[in-house]
Amino acid sequence: MKNYITAAIVALGLIISTAFLANAFKNRNRADDTISVTGLGSKDFVSDLIVWNSSFSKKSFELKEAYASLETDRNAIKNYLLSKGVKENELIFSSVSISKEFATTYDENSNVRSQTFNGYSLTQSVQIESKDVEKIENVSRSVSELINSGVELYSNTPEYYYTKLAALKLEMIAEATKDARLRAEKIAKNAGSSLGDLKKSDMGVFQIVAQNSSEEYSWGGSFNTAAKNKTATITMKLVYKID
Repeated sequence: MKNYITAAIVALGLIISTAFLANAFKNRNRADDTISVTGLGSKDFVSDLIVWNSSFSKKSFELKEAYASLETDRNAIKNYLLSKGVKENELIFSSVSISKEFATTYDENSNVRSQTFNGYSLTQSVQIESKDVEKIENVSRSVSELINSGVELYSNTPEYYYTKLAALKLEMIAEATKDARLRAEKIAKNAGSSLGDLKKSDMGVFQIVAQNSSEEYSWGGSFNTAAKNKTATITMKLVYKID
């Protein structure tokens, strides 16, 4: 009798275990009854804001004399830029940076032997920020005229930005989402199923690179400022239920 009871308990345990396994398998299939797709949104655009930085400096043993020389150059630079059509409110002159320079002599063991004061070095930078991109481009190219007049202006490469980036990003998200849904519908159709509700959506990395370039994309997002003509891309990953 005892053996019959033990066998019954074991059989009941197997039935319960089988039921649990079947139910788990069924639920697992339900959880996996989805499709994951990635859509791409891409837009070409032209920068509408230019930022151009440059600097100039003067050196003298007398601080007052260095200041006076620097001010002369600053006025010459300002007048030149204004004559080229740059607006005064587009000009930003930084504060003056002052440093003392020393001539250093060393012994045969490369130890410092002496330091001799070699004068004050004063540096100031000027930044132009304008929506008139073409005008500032032309000014940056013709700045050699100012250099030839005796002003030592060190010009940096202009940087290009886009002021409507937030609106552009929203357009691209909509485009990437639409692209992803079309992909999902096609895959579901080919599989003999129909697309159900959207279960999850994740936005990928936002990238801005130069147009028609071999510039590499970055996992953290690339943001090109060297090119006026740019291409922005974004991806959207969508997970749909399959009916």
